[in-house]
Amino acid sequence: MDHFLYHNGLLHAEGVAIADIAATVGTPFYCYSAATLTRHYHLFTEALTPMPHLVCFAIKSLSNVAVLKLLGDLGAGMDVVSGGEYRRARAAGVPGERIVFSGVGKTREEMRLALTGGIRQFNVESEPEMRALSEVAVSLGVVAPITIRVNPDVDAKTHEKIATGKSENKFGIPIARASEVYAEAAALPGLRVIGIDVHIGSQLTELEPFEQAYLKVADLTRRLRSEGHSIERLDLGGGLGIPYARSNEAPPLPTDYGALIKRTVGDLGCEIEIEPGRLISGNAGILVSSVIYVKNGEGRDFLIVDAAMNDLVRPSMYGAHHDIVPVVEPAVAQDLQPYDVVGPVCETGDTFAKQRALAPLAEGDLIAFRSAGAYGSVMASEYNTRPLIPEVLVKGDHFAVIRARPTFDEILSRDTIPAWL
Repeated sequence: MDHFLYHNGLLHAEGVAIADIAATVGTPFYCYSAATLTRHYHLFTEALTPMPHLVCFAIKSLSNVAVLKLLGDLGAGMDVVSGGEYRRARAAGVPGERIVFSGVGKTREEMRLALTGGIRQFNVESEPEMRALSEVAVSLGVVAPITIRVNPDVDAKTHEKIATGKSENKFGIPIARASEVYAEAAALPGLRVIGIDVHIGSQLTELEPFEQAYLKVADLTRRLRSEGHSIERLDLGGGLGIPYARSNEAPPLPTDYGALIKRTVGDLGCEIEIEPGRLISGNAGILVSSVIYVKNGEGRDFLIVDAAMNDLVRPSMYGAHHDIVPVVEPAVAQDLQPYDVVGPVCETGDTFAKQRALAPLAEGDLIAFRSAGAYGSVMASEYNTRPLIPEVLVKGDHFAVIRARPTFDEILSRDTIPAWL
């Protein structure tokens, strides 16, 4: 469920007409619903109650500081994968004890930043990282709390570019080597082992891969405890998918996911952490764009819009589907016609949809790409010297620009011509 609905024939974000936002900020722009973000966060907290738990929002899905503050004020933790994301979480007012640091390539500088600024735990991904973290912690006179990410060799049955739990993926240590790696971690002076981390992929649409992975984690927990390790916390990652095409069967609900967690690891007495991103932010955002031209091609019509692959790269990068709807509600009996929906970037890959059946559209009409809140603005670029587009947050009947569109002067000012030219 989201809060982007038609009222009196116009698409609204909660109580605000999308056309009114477009008239104020121009197109294209991202628009997020505070009510949807709030509702989706609470779905996870309710699903895990009464187990001790922390829901850590995966910042990589949507990193605007205003969104992070909204979720942080609700009690969310944050899952970060870079020093920049750590800084964003802290700028949003999230305390260090609610920040989890994941990622395969943490630098010593990033480790130092988190150890001095406050951190809940590091999810360590390799033995070299483990040794480096110990060295940094010892140099600062502190002890770093860690979980070790294990790779359970489970097929998440998702897109190959977002699968992370198979043996050929770069993430974590093989679960078969866990005992020796945990033994080394326990012997390092700058580390304190507190738990286990696992994450098998993103946009999972069925629960069976989670169950396979979590049962392996449960067995590993018992084995590590028998070997003398104090396993207090299980970080079970994220990855629960969302319905990008409204006509498709819906993925499992957070309540089903929570029941699975309770069934597989609930008897271990561990605090549970999960790191959802997409399911909290995905359907909480839309990308709004204007039609520049309707071009009649050879055997097909092209809807050329002012959003492009640099604004929303998922269709080009993953072949991903986003429902596309007109901002003015079409008549129920109106005939649909197929369009190739494309942007202005000089790439054939700048295509959002091929032969998509839509109500007839004309130059200047507004459209919205649904389910664009996750991996939309965060993956945007300035390719073709196109400015990053604004982000807008709606709450009730008012909205605010939470990231402004940069001017061309601001973009060009970042370049420097050397004196010898």
